[in-house]
Amino acid sequence: MEIKRDEETNELIVSGMGQVHLEVIVERLKRKFGVEVDMKTPKVPYKETIKASAKAQGKYKKQSGGRGQYGDTWLKIEPLPHGAGFEFVDKIVGGVIPRQYIPAVEKGIVEAMVGGVQAGYPVVDVKVTLYDGSFHSVDSSEMAFKIAASMGFKKAVMHAKPVLLEPIMDMEISVPDDCLGDIIGDLNARRGKVLGVEPRANSQTVKAKVPMSEVLKYAPDLRSITGGRGVFHMEFCHYEEVPSHLAEKIIEEVKAEKEK
Repeated sequence: MEIKRDEETNELIVSGMGQVHLEVIVERLKRKFGVEVDMKTPKVPYKETIKASAKAQGKYKKQSGGRGQYGDTWLKIEPLPHGAGFEFVDKIVGGVIPRQYIPAVEKGIVEAMVGGVQAGYPVVDVKVTLYDGSFHSVDSSEMAFKIAASMGFKKAVMHAKPVLLEPIMDMEISVPDDCLGDIIGDLNARRGKVLGVEPRANSQTVKAKVPMSEVLKYAPDLRSITGGRGVFHMEFCHYEEVPSHLAEKIIEEVKAEKEK
């Protein structure tokens, strides 16, 4: 058994040898410690990124008697190669934004990236250039520029062909010879890519790459297909773009959940 906190979804993940093992763990928690456990399918740690470049203004202006708030930024965002992370470039010249406010701009962008733009998932692999803006000698503040940068970043992302990314798992499934066709057909139905099949003594080992969202409940399905004679192993491989029709569905589900 393994217990860990998923940093991206903030869920407590309990891993075991199979469905029965997990059910025994939950029953024992209830019987020995009186702990009620709410079991549910783990969330998929999607990510967001962009496929094009875009520019946008983020301007925050608030006047509420006395001193107000003023921050004005112009940002350009560009996609970076997969796994490149985040790059911030300061191209402010001539003091159009005072130096002390530049770190606040970057902080506002980073916080907006963590919170996501389309569906609340972290934004990855983007380059953001701060190239223009303006300030007010009295009303400008770090907070105002932080908010302005966050607004500008979110606006730019929506004009830069945003997409969702999903985790892809490497899988090895060992099954009896007579179940091979059913297993391959099932993997294809789950948007999987079968990489190859290796014959072994009285069994076949299928190697495939499959989206995590399609195999969160794979153990009972494999047991059903093979009559309990199949075993599998999987681990994270990489991220790929979610097909647009599925991405729209995921985004709608997230919005509906937030409205609740």
